[in-house]
Order: sequence, then structure tokens, then C-alpha cells
Amino acid sequence: MASSRPLVPPTRIDFTPEDQEWIAQRIKEVLASGRLTLGAFGEQFEREFAALTGAKHAIAVNSGTASLEIMLRAMDVAGKDVLVPANTFFATASAVIGAGGRPVLMDTDVATLSTSLAEIERRITPATAGIMIVHIAGIITAEMPAIAAYAKSKGIWLMEDAAHAQGATLDGKHAGTFGLAGSFSFYPTKVMTSAEGGMIVTDDDRMLEEAHIYRDQGKASFLQNTHIRMGYNWRMSEPHAVIGLRHLQGFAGLLAGRRKIARIYDAALTGENGLRPIATPKGCAPNYYKYVVMLPDGCDRARLKGWLKEHHNVHCSGEVYEVPLHRNEVLKHLDPGDLTGAETACGRQLCLPIFASMTEAQGHQVVEALTDAKTKGVL
Repeated sequence: MASSRPLVPPTRIDFTPEDQEWIAQRIKEVLASGRLTLGAFGEQFEREFAALTGAKHAIAVNSGTASLEIMLRAMDVAGKDVLVPANTFFATASAVIGAGGRPVLMDTDVATLSTSLAEIERRITPATAGIMIVHIAGIITAEMPAIAAYAKSKGIWLMEDAAHAQGATLDGKHAGTFGLAGSFSFYPTKVMTSAEGGMIVTDDDRMLEEAHIYRDQGKASFLQNTHIRMGYNWRMSEPHAVIGLRHLQGFAGLLAGRRKIARIYDAALTGENGLRPIATPKGCAPNYYKYVVMLPDGCDRARLKGWLKEHHNVHCSGEVYEVPLHRNEVLKHLDPGDLTGAETACGRQLCLPIFASMTEAQGHQVVEALTDAKTKGVL
């Protein structure tokens, strides 16, 4: 029998009536202007996002995947190795392949869902051009400064796939600013969205110049049809920039809403109910794009999620991630054969509902559902 309790969705993205009116008015302005791409709103979005992160430059593009491939193309990774976590989204590796490079998979630290410095040291070879660190669930590993220092000492670049980590910080330093460049996604599930879109942040003037070329079909300039790079149509449209700009302007409230729910979970999930939340490193302020807990040994994740939905109307989202990269058919050739941490992390994690407009009552409903699951032997 289906639960009669109120619905707790896994996530949702919100635009208030005021947001909708603001966006609609500015899209009308865009339509009237006739400049539908690479215009004033895109430039404003870039300036304000750069200001949020503290980066010198920001370059708006049409997806997080595009931002990754542009950064990699700018560093000429063709024929070179790039270290990539095994526990990440497909695009982290596919962007390396798209840019002509070779992804080399690194194992996952189950306690942090990130990559340890020791694992980087184990995987690096003379063929390594750079390192891509992914901030899973919007958590920055405490080892990030040490990883950046190590990359510099080896003469290789460090980039960040910060698709999950808008606004996340470590000791006040924003995700995306620890290395040469950082990539962000504005897909609709993210803390803030532009419907579709991405952003590159960097302090490097050359990266800025190359990104501008690559995102616009590799042209020498916007007004010239002379192509000097193998670019692509990676531009962000003005309507998308308008949507992103509005969410960015309300970003503090979006973060506060998620952090409120995280505090409820933090207080309740102390291990007694069999769940272990991913610990927040000292000095890290996550954005709680996801609230990830590790399930106890032997727990059937699919059964638990189905039971929570049926008996408590609590709908859990997809994992980050359900399978590691090398378990995807098109990437199985990347398997080095020793990724037990990634296998464990992907197999035992569960993402609890969390979103900016989630109420405290919904947060407590999730906690009660998990407690009941433990009592009933489902968890």
C-alpha cells in the first residue's frame, strides 16, 4: 500500500514568481535586441560568477561537459595521460577522450569520496600531463592544497571538475580555484541552474584567450570566419545566461536552504541507525549538492529506496555514482584492475533528499523513515 504521508522528492529546482517575472522580462529584452548569444547578460553572468569564486576570469559555455573539454584542449592533452577519478560522471573521462587524451583512472577514498594524494603519487608517470580532481557532492577534500603543491612540484597542471561544487569552500578558498582552471555545471539538478550551461574559472590569461576561441568554433574572433583551433559550438545563449544570472543573484539563499536540511541530517545520523554520513573535512563548507551516506554491509540499496518510497513517500535521488567509470560499457577498457575503493563507494552510497526549498518537516520525515527502516530490518 502506498504511503499517505506527504511527498519528499529527491530534489527540485525552484524559481519564485518574482524570479519568473524577472527572467521573462529580460528574455523579452534579449529577443528585442536581436543578440541571442555572447551578449551583455552572458558577460554579466561571467563577471558575477568570477566574483563569487574569487577567480580572475570566468567563461560561460553551454554545458559542464563543454567546459571540461575546452580546458583540456587548451592544454593540448592529445596523446597524453590525464589522471581522472574512477568515481565520477562520464563527462570527466569523455572530455579527456574528446580532447585526444588518455584517461588514467584513480581509486577513491571511501571515507571522503575524493582522491587521496597517495593515490595520485601511485598513478603518476612521465606520461602524465595533468590531474583532474572532482569535488563529489560539493565536498572539497582536505588534501586539496597538498595536491596542488604536489602537482606544481612535478611540473604538471591541476584542474578541478567542480560540477557539484558551486559555492563550496575550503578554508575560505572556493572550489575551482586551487589549480589552473575549474569547471562548473549548471544542469537543472545543480544548486543553481541556467537550464543548461557551464562555466570555466581561471586566473590564467592564456586559458581565458584559448577558451574564448574554442567555445566559438575555434574562430580567431567573433566577427571572423577564420578558424585557428579545432573548436566547436560551445557558446552559452543569452536566455540561458539570464536564467543563470537570476539564480546566481539568489545563490546565498539557495545555499542556506540546503545547509539547513544538512544540519537536521547531521544531528540525527550519528551511526546508531546504521548510516555513516560522508564526513566534512575541517575548514570545508560544502554546498550540499548531495547529502551522501554510506550504507552498512549487506544492505540492499534498491530494496531500501523502494521501501522508503512505498512506506514513507521519501524518494531518494540517483547516486554519485551508481557504478564507477570502468563499469560503463564504453569505458571498460580503462580498467586497471585495482579500483576496490571506487567499487565500494559506488556500491554502498545513498543520497538523501535535499534541495533549497525543502522544509524542516520534510527533513524530519526522512529521518523518521530511516529510523523506521532500521527498526523493520530494511536498513
